[in-house]
Amino acid sequence: MKQQIEELLHAAVAALIAAKSIPADVQPRIQLDRPRDKSHGDFATNLALMLAKPAKQNPRALAEAIIAAIPENAVIGKTEIAGPGFINFTVDRSQLIAQLETAFADKRCGVPLAEKPQTVVIDYSSPNLAKEMHVGHLRSTIIGDAVARTLSLQGHKVIPQNHVGDWGTQFGMLLAHMEDSLQEASSDELALSDLETFYKAAKKRFDDEEGFADRARALVVKLQSGDAYCKSLWQKFIDTSLAHCQEVYDRLGVQLTRADVMAESAYNDDLAKVVVDLREQGLLVENQGAQCVFLDEFKGKEDEPLPIIVQKKDGGYLYATTDLAAVRYRAGTLGADRVIYVVDARQSLHFQQIFTLCRKAGYASESTSLEHLGFGMVLGKDGRPYKSRDGGVTKLADLLDESERRAAELIAAKGTDFSAEEQANVARVVGISSVKYADLSKNRTSDYVFDWDTMLSFEGNTAPYLLYAYTRVNSIFQKAGLALHEVSGAIQLPTEQDETLANKLAQFPEIIASVGNKGMPHFLCGYMFELAGAFSSFYEACPILNADDETIKQSRLKLAGLTARILAQGLELLGIDTLERM
Repeated sequence: MKQQIEELLHAAVAALIAAKSIPADVQPRIQLDRPRDKSHGDFATNLALMLAKPAKQNPRALAEAIIAAIPENAVIGKTEIAGPGFINFTVDRSQLIAQLETAFADKRCGVPLAEKPQTVVIDYSSPNLAKEMHVGHLRSTIIGDAVARTLSLQGHKVIPQNHVGDWGTQFGMLLAHMEDSLQEASSDELALSDLETFYKAAKKRFDDEEGFADRARALVVKLQSGDAYCKSLWQKFIDTSLAHCQEVYDRLGVQLTRADVMAESAYNDDLAKVVVDLREQGLLVENQGAQCVFLDEFKGKEDEPLPIIVQKKDGGYLYATTDLAAVRYRAGTLGADRVIYVVDARQSLHFQQIFTLCRKAGYASESTSLEHLGFGMVLGKDGRPYKSRDGGVTKLADLLDESERRAAELIAAKGTDFSAEEQANVARVVGISSVKYADLSKNRTSDYVFDWDTMLSFEGNTAPYLLYAYTRVNSIFQKAGLALHEVSGAIQLPTEQDETLANKLAQFPEIIASVGNKGMPHFLCGYMFELAGAFSSFYEACPILNADDETIKQSRLKLAGLTARILAQGLELLGIDTLERM
C-alpha cells in the first residue's frame, strides 16, 4: 500500500508539472511515513512543504493541489491536510483486508519479490584465522547473516563472501611454532587443539626468542613462493581454524559454510596485477619507496593528501591491495550489482578510499553499488570493549556456553514439566537467541552494552519475550486443534483492536524493504516487538475461540495465524529458532 500511494504521489507531481503549477526541474524525493498518532491516518507526507519554496506557493494551498491531482484509485480512503501543509492518508479498509488476505495465502507473508532482482555480494564475518573467533566477530557475523537472509527473501541472488584473514607475517610465526610443536606432539590435531593458547605461545616466541622472528619471516617468503612443505603446514592450520569457525556458525544458526570462504590468499596471484594496472593508468606514485595512490577527495588535518598504500617498500602488499582485487573480482567475475561490506565502523575511511579508487580505476562501474555497513563495538558495563572475567578477549564459543548455562538456570528456576531433553533444547534456543537478538535489536551504527540480565529478560524488547509471544499465539491453535494455515472465512475488522492489529500486520512488507535497502536489522526487531504488543492488546480485548459469532472467530484466528507466521518469519530472518512451547 505504501508503494502504491508513493506511485500516486509521483503521478500527482507529474500532473502539476505538466500543468505548470510547479517548476519542471523540481524532482522531490517523496517520503511517506507512518504517523505515531493514529488520528493522523495510516501514512503522512511533507511533500507540499518541500515543494512550496521552489513552487513559490503557500504549502496548504499546494497540498490541496496535490490531493486534487492524485489519480482516482481504490487504495486511499481519505485524505486530510494537517498543520502547515502535511498530507495524511487513511487507507481504504477493503484494501487493507485484501492485503492481509493475500499475505495469509502467501508463504512469504506478503513480502513481494523484487521487480528487478540483483546479484548482491555480501562480505561478512571475516575472522582472522590466526585465532579462534572472539566476541569482536559477533556483530559482523550475525548482522551480515540477517541482511543476507532478508535480501534472499526479496528474491535477490545473494553471494556470501567470508573474507577470512589467512595470509601474512603472522602465519610465518605460527608455522615456525608448529614445526617445533609437531616434533613434540603425536599429531598436528593435538598441537592445534587450542588455537588461542597456540597463538599466544607463538607470539611470545616471536617477541622474545632470539632468531625466531627471522625464521618466521623466512617461512613467510617460502610460503608465498609456493613451497610445498610450508603450504602443507599452513593448510593444516587453516583447516583446523575453519573447523572451529564452522562450529561457531552452526551454533549461532548462521548460514555461512566452507563454500562461502573466499580468503585473502585467494587473491594472492592478482595483487601484482593490481599494482601494474594502477601504474599503467597513471594512478600510482612512489612515495618513500612505497607504491601509493593519492586521491584529492581525502586530505589529512593539515590538508595533506592521504595515501592508499598498495605495495610496501619491501614489496609486500596490504589490506588495501587485497580489497582492490576483491572488488574487481566481485564486480567483474561475480557480476555484482551491489557489494556490501559488514565491517567495523572504524574502517569507514578505508572503505571510502577503496570505493573511490575502484571507481577511478574502473574496477566497479557507477551502476555497481559499493556499500560499507559499519557497526559499533560491544561494550562491557564499564563502557570499555567487552572482556572475559580474566580481562582477556572473550572467545565467542565461551560466550555462547555462558549464555546457554544462564538460560538453563533461568528455566530451572521457573519450574516446568519439561523433560531434561526439552529443557536443554529450550536453554539452547533461549541462550543463543538472547545473545543474537540483544545485538540485532540495537542500531548497528552504535556501540551497545552487553548486559546478561537485560538480554535474558522475559520483559521488553528481548528474544525471550518474542519467543514467548510466538508460543502464546501458537497455543491458541494447539487448543483449537488447528494448524496456523487451517482457517477459513474472511477477515473482518469489527473493533479498534482488530483494526490496530491488522494495520501492524500490513506493515511487514514495508519493514522488510527497509531492512533490505538500509541493512538495519533493528528495524525488524522493533517491528516484531510492536507486533507482539499489538497482539497482546488484541488478545486481552477480543475473544478468539470464545467469540460469539463464528465469522468473527474465523477472522480473529486468521489474524492470530498471520501474527504467528510473521513472528516466525521475522525470527527466521534473524537466524533465530522458534519454540512450540515455553
